[in-house]
Amino acid sequence: MDHPLIDLINTKIQKADREGAFDNLAGAGKPLPKCDDPDNAVMHRILKENGTVPEFVSLSQELAKLRAELLETTDRTERRKLISEMSLLEARLEIARKG
Repeated sequence: MDHPLIDLINTKIQKADREGAFDNLAGAGKPLPKCDDPDNAVMHRILKENGTVPEFVSLSQELAKLRAELLETTDRTERRKLISEMSLLEARLEIARKG
């Protein structure tokens, strides 16, 4: 079933086309940029334009920092704390990847 406004939308597009609204657009005649994830392309573009990253990326970065900190820490109590934090982050990361 079509959207109830599809006829209105198509009419507006056809009118804009007749009036030349689509002439000389940036990138006209050029191939579309390569897209590895077309289902989420718009989301990724919006995130990039707003200077943010998907949750799993930020969690991965945080986990990498904790791993580096763990390598440099010799205090056993601090190491236990870091390992615990890493475990929680790994669980959150797995959930974020599946979601």
